[in-house]
Amino acid sequence: MLVLLAAHAVAAVSMPWWEKRLGRAMWAVAALVPLAVVVWAGTRAAGVLDGGAYEESLSWAPSLGLTVDLRLDALSLLMLWVVAGVGALVLLYCRYYVESDAGSLAALLLAFAGAMTGLVLADNLFVLYVFWELTTIASFLLIAGRGARVEQRRAARQALLVTAAGGLAMLLGFIVLGQEAGTYRVSEILADPPRGGAVPAAVVLVLVGAFTKSAQLPVHGWLPAAMVAPTPVSAFLHAAAMVKAGVYLVARLAPALAEVAPWRPLVLGVGLATMVVAAWRALRETDLKMLLAYGTVSELGLLTALLGAGTRTAALAGLVMLLAHAAFKSALFLSVGIVDHHTGTRDIRELSGLGRRLPVLFWVTALAAASMAGLPPLIGFLGKEASLEAFLHGTGIPGHHQLTAVLVCGSALTVAFAARFLHGAFGGRPQREAARTVPGPAPGFVAPVAVLAAAGLVLGVAYPATAALTTVYADAYPPGAGKLYVLSLWHGFTPVLGLSALSLAAGALIHAFLRRGTATARLPRLPDVQRAYDRAVEGVDRLAVTLTRHTQVGSLPVYLTVLLVTVIAVPGAAFAAAAPSLGSPPLWRYPVEPVLAVVALAAATAVVAARHRLTAILLTGAVGYAAAGLFLVRGAPDLALTQFLVETMTLVVVVLVLRRMPSRFDPGRRSVRGRVLRGAAAVGVGAVVTCFALAAASARTAPVISTEYLRRAGETGALNVVDAIIVDFRALDTLGEISVVLVAAVGVGSLVRFRDRGAVRAVDEEPPALFPTTHWDEPRQTWLPGAGERPGGERSVLLEVAIRLLFPSILVLSLFLLFSGHYRPGGGFSGGLVAGLAFVLRYLVGGQADLGAAVRLRPVAIAGTGLVTAAVVALVPLAVGGTPLDSDLVSWHLPLLGEVKWATSLFLDVGVYLLVVGVVLKLLSAVGVTLGLSDATASRQEEGSAR
Repeated sequence: MLVLLAAHAVAAVSMPWWEKRLGRAMWAVAALVPLAVVVWAGTRAAGVLDGGAYEESLSWAPSLGLTVDLRLDALSLLMLWVVAGVGALVLLYCRYYVESDAGSLAALLLAFAGAMTGLVLADNLFVLYVFWELTTIASFLLIAGRGARVEQRRAARQALLVTAAGGLAMLLGFIVLGQEAGTYRVSEILADPPRGGAVPAAVVLVLVGAFTKSAQLPVHGWLPAAMVAPTPVSAFLHAAAMVKAGVYLVARLAPALAEVAPWRPLVLGVGLATMVVAAWRALRETDLKMLLAYGTVSELGLLTALLGAGTRTAALAGLVMLLAHAAFKSALFLSVGIVDHHTGTRDIRELSGLGRRLPVLFWVTALAAASMAGLPPLIGFLGKEASLEAFLHGTGIPGHHQLTAVLVCGSALTVAFAARFLHGAFGGRPQREAARTVPGPAPGFVAPVAVLAAAGLVLGVAYPATAALTTVYADAYPPGAGKLYVLSLWHGFTPVLGLSALSLAAGALIHAFLRRGTATARLPRLPDVQRAYDRAVEGVDRLAVTLTRHTQVGSLPVYLTVLLVTVIAVPGAAFAAAAPSLGSPPLWRYPVEPVLAVVALAAATAVVAARHRLTAILLTGAVGYAAAGLFLVRGAPDLALTQFLVETMTLVVVVLVLRRMPSRFDPGRRSVRGRVLRGAAAVGVGAVVTCFALAAASARTAPVISTEYLRRAGETGALNVVDAIIVDFRALDTLGEISVVLVAAVGVGSLVRFRDRGAVRAVDEEPPALFPTTHWDEPRQTWLPGAGERPGGERSVLLEVAIRLLFPSILVLSLFLLFSGHYRPGGGFSGGLVAGLAFVLRYLVGGQADLGAAVRLRPVAIAGTGLVTAAVVALVPLAVGGTPLDSDLVSWHLPLLGEVKWATSLFLDVGVYLLVVGVVLKLLSAVGVTLGLSDATASRQEEGSAR
């Protein structure tokens, strides 16, 4: 089963390549994958239809209980054949229908087929949800196409919003259901269904997801809107596969949850209401695809009601109708595609006499429409009689007589729109001009339609030979008090036969009435769901604009004040209500601590009063350095070193940024009320955080976690427990954090580069010198790169020479911190910061040219190498049977050096080192170099104006 999923992925990726080499024959290659699924399922059918099941499992994160569980049983087998069988025929049909972008369409169709295959095989609720959302994404891409048409983009967004919102509700229901059941394995939930507790709420949430996916009332509007997609997409997604996902979910969970209180009222009420309302809506349509779309919604409502009813006969009828619907509705959609392809229209008011001009297409379409109407001996007739039997004599279904009446009305409307479709597409007399211009379709074009239509006939006539396809699943329900219902084309003269005949006669009368002039236009109009959706989206947009206008005022002080007040109001109020003890901790342990605290407080106070930006930044740095001193005094040299380096790097970068800002803060008027509010917020947050820290320290009852870290640090081979935490105990956190750092650096660099693109061009376009030097006057080699980049008054040759001499030593120091971090203060982060500061010094004294001479590689390449190195460290243990980020101790005996021991987690430190260096260079190139260029431009402009 895992191989089948992988085959879909590989085939989808390779389709553009096949298109370039095979052209239209590529569609035959694409069809091989679903055909292989059909064959594979056939080889497993005997065991499954005997009541067995096939299971596969792939451990992903066993410690978290995350495994990919797949299971093939009777219901999955039936759905596999539907999805793969119809998918193969649709792909073969595309050879004649699709004229452009064939490779991308084939890739998306195969990707969707793979997602549906995974969905019906999933035996884990989370795995099912993943494939569920993959079908949502694939359908969005298929409906949108290349996005050239506004209506396609709009329909794709609507389908995505509705189905994804339902999927989120379903996910919440899955979580609640799994917690109540004590397992997320679907087979285990079916074997031991949960009862009571939060299960009713979980049922409602799960059904919301199923209803949105299967286009049930009142969220069905996305499916008719999606008819702007190409016909093969509609035939596959909206007739056979995607819309069946919600129905499949109902069928899968009904044996376990049908007795839960909200289940039956929801599935029966929503399902049958959808059947009648959508069928009535279909009678008003003049577009053949829209008529079939509303017909599909109607039949999905019937399937939801049958498969969710929770009785054996209803389940049997539901599966038969599922098979029938997949066959006849796919055939009808494909026939509409042929009509549209050859006539250029789908409007029944413009079509006339196609039945005589395209007789083969007419007869295969008539066969499919007859199955939709429920005429014998087709499988649609079997499903219709079983449906009437399930509700008329339905054991355990409350109000079954009323439900039967609704079903008869829905069936009559189905007969009416089936007749309307067939007569509208093929009826009337052929027009002479049209007869000369409409060529007949190629046999290969009609063949998929014929196969699907014939399947409805074969499954109806030869049903006894294929009865196990549906009875194995239905037998999972209690048999009921009466005799077991057996599908047959003839049960004698029974009330069910009478109701079936009544629905046929009523449907024929409705169609005859609607053929009279403007009768269709006089039908009562139902509320327009599409208009309601549009108004809801517009309302959300207006609300978003209003909220943004009032909350995003463009003032950073306002944003910060709101955050601080929230901290005071929410956690602060909870703290005040609980009134925990603050304890009586000592004020300090060492005499130097109050000195450092006074320095930090004095610097913080001075920042508030500072009017020069540079002064404020330097004072802020003093606060950070004082904090580093406190870390050092309290016995945390690693934290102190990191804080010192980070503070230094931040100070340099911010100073570079300040070069493009006014030297003083805005002297504009500030209201006293604003100052008081900001001051109160600052004091309040300080008090709340202090109280929380004191309460947390005094409320400790369990031993500190650092004791366990110290005890187990020896397992990592580390003497520095801080580094062991970073690269071993919490290595996954480190990997995520460095990924975020890289993304942030790339974003900052891109924004700055985009803003200063014009300035860079201005500097590159140097004006010719007034007195150009001759060739003999130019030095062959410049020992100090960038000697001509700055005016002499801005350069210090002595400092440049000193930095160039110290540069290698600083890099060696950074490497020492990297390799010694496992045993003493240091590590990849500290080492990377030291190396970054070395490059900062090179830039500050030598400019862009000196920095370019110091490092030849692109910053993004260095940072990317670091991230890839860290990721490889995480994945390599999986290849040798370990867990991600697993570390091991390695001992080598080297000549002269003796025995050398090191931990494999060192490579994670190396990745961090490279990433930090790359990020510093990226920020420096984006902020520092660009600023330098801007300054050079400004100076030249001043010189030009002086001249």
